[in-house]
Amino acid sequence: MKLGFIGLGHMGHPMMRNLLKAGFAVMVYDVMPAAIASATKDGASAAASIAEIAKYADIIFISVQTGQQVTDICLSESGLFVNVSAGKLIIDCSSIDIVATRALHAEAEKRKIGMLDAPVSGGVSGAEAATLTFMVGGKQENFERALPILQKMGKKIVHAGEAGSGQAAKICNNMLLGISMIGTCEAFALAEKLGLDAKKFFEISSNASGQCWSMTSYCPVPDIVQTAPSNREYAPGFMSKMMLKDLRLAQHAAESVNASIPLGAETTALYDLFVNQGGGEKDFSAIIQFIKGEGE
Repeated sequence: MKLGFIGLGHMGHPMMRNLLKAGFAVMVYDVMPAAIASATKDGASAAASIAEIAKYADIIFISVQTGQQVTDICLSESGLFVNVSAGKLIIDCSSIDIVATRALHAEAEKRKIGMLDAPVSGGVSGAEAATLTFMVGGKQENFERALPILQKMGKKIVHAGEAGSGQAAKICNNMLLGISMIGTCEAFALAEKLGLDAKKFFEISSNASGQCWSMTSYCPVPDIVQTAPSNREYAPGFMSKMMLKDLRLAQHAAESVNASIPLGAETTALYDLFVNQGGGEKDFSAIIQFIKGEGE
């Protein structure tokens, strides 16, 4: 089976590398020539265009940042839908809005092309270790076709439901993650003001009712959880500007169905301030610096 991979950023490159490790032949494309060159050193073949990947691969992965990028990759004259043959499968691992995702599914179905939306959770470390969680939307038969390949990149693969369900799960999950990170950061900031040692607070809260993933796996305070970005000067990880993007997607989704998400709205506002003050390239846990008033 021949695979294609479009988008070789922080997440896409290690995901693609795990497909190579699993023995798949992978052709890659990225707008950055350096990213393609790095992938070919790992053993991938390089495509000169998206159209070339469309004609080569049986299953094609997309991992880019925005819905507009995914739409252009799929719908442009040199894109996938025009150049791929019926029966092939496109798997979008980007995090984009549900409306655009469902429109792409509908267009793919008209053309008899299989499609799945399959955003991921787990960050760069999960992509490198092949321990990502995939949230997959689309037809059951397409999910079953993709499952053995997704298992080479992740440890938990869930068929969330029909077209767009993967994106819905990702949006809700990342809103919850952002909210819990803000709460964790505020708790540590308050503990410090009250004279409580951060390690002692972690020992207590990580074993008490305040326990959450943002605390125990991704602690925003350095020198507590060894693998957390806080121990690497908040190098991502998951960039704050990408968290803000996902929080905005949650806002738009909530508005479209008249759902009330006051904590989600407040979290979006806080990350917006942090990103606008220069924190966008840092890991999203670095917002503790903003909450503690430590500057950029």
